[in-house]
Amino acid sequence: MNNQTKTLEAIKFDRDNIKLEILNQLVLPYATTYIPITTIEDAFNAIKSMQVRGAPAIAIVGAFAVVVDTFNYLHSKTDDRDIDYLFQSLDYLISSRPTAVNLANAINDIKKILASYNGTQPLNEEIYHEILAYATKLYDEDLANNFKIGDNGLSYIRESLKEEGFEGPFSIVTICNTGSLATSGHGTALGIIRSTYRALNKTESNEKFYLDKVYPLETRPYNQGAKLTTYELDYEKIPFVLICDNMVSSLINTLNSQHKANNKAPVKFIIVGADRIVENGDTANKIGTFQLATIANYFNSTQNANIKFIVAAPRTTIDLKTSQGSDIKIEERPKHELTTLVGPQLAESGDVGDKVTVGIATPGIDVWNPAFDVTPHSLIDAIVTENTKVYTKNSNGEFNLSN
Repeated sequence: MNNQTKTLEAIKFDRDNIKLEILNQLVLPYATTYIPITTIEDAFNAIKSMQVRGAPAIAIVGAFAVVVDTFNYLHSKTDDRDIDYLFQSLDYLISSRPTAVNLANAINDIKKILASYNGTQPLNEEIYHEILAYATKLYDEDLANNFKIGDNGLSYIRESLKEEGFEGPFSIVTICNTGSLATSGHGTALGIIRSTYRALNKTESNEKFYLDKVYPLETRPYNQGAKLTTYELDYEKIPFVLICDNMVSSLINTLNSQHKANNKAPVKFIIVGADRIVENGDTANKIGTFQLATIANYFNSTQNANIKFIVAAPRTTIDLKTSQGSDIKIEERPKHELTTLVGPQLAESGDVGDKVTVGIATPGIDVWNPAFDVTPHSLIDAIVTENTKVYTKNSNGEFNLSN
């Protein structure tokens, strides 16, 4: 695939003709294919199967799907639907990804719109236009907020390195995919990396330090890092090296120990996204995130590495109704995602063939496959949102996320 056929547009919504298409992320990086979403059922299946993923993008697709579903119904009316019918459909849609609070927040906002109507009232144009206005605003605000997250994260990185007196090249580690493919555009954690590289690359940095390299984790078992984050970094021409999930400790130890002797770029930041951040700052994110925070804590405690662990997410990801991470419902995925690998056959000529499934584990075994883990707030240095203020802990080691 050449750069002309690549795209970072995960969601296409035609505001004039009310049509929704999503980029099928299951076939990236080998093919660029858009899937039409015409019903809430289509959106449920796309979210459940991970054709679309990333908490902000899931919420946007969910909201636009309600718009398209309602629009198509009003222009066909093959059956009778009222407010109560739509409420039930919204509950069904939320169940496609229970851990991602952004989806629940968006759908609950639509429920608030519907609450002003009688449950037995038929769906009508007025209701449709209110939902349309909400969904388009959600998309536009997410895009604007992603750029703010990028700028705020850049400021935090710059100030952290200045405060430490750090000089020279540095590296960033990230997990999963948190870029344009997971949002309306630019991204959250990957958005910070984008903004940082643009301002602090070796050629253009006005500081005594510069971002030398990004290390995305492959992110087993679904490999979003290998398939999607590398796709985005390659598209943006940001220097990167892919690593396996179990290489992080060795990577940090190697780079940090050789920093002064060989001018290697030590890992100074681990930046991750979030599917839910609760009141005390505990954060649910892609499985393996907790491990990264624990590794950073080890090197900070034993080698004074001063690695900052940053969570990046829009404020819609913050769930102030849940007090601590142990109360977060963690989605478990099917066992075959862990016991098989799926991908296209690649010919020596570079041609991409049919998709095949390859077994990598003993048939019939038990599997535990949680999609997320929870990083305790004690291991998080900063939570970056679109708010100008970056959330850091007070003297008691606590976050205040209420403002």
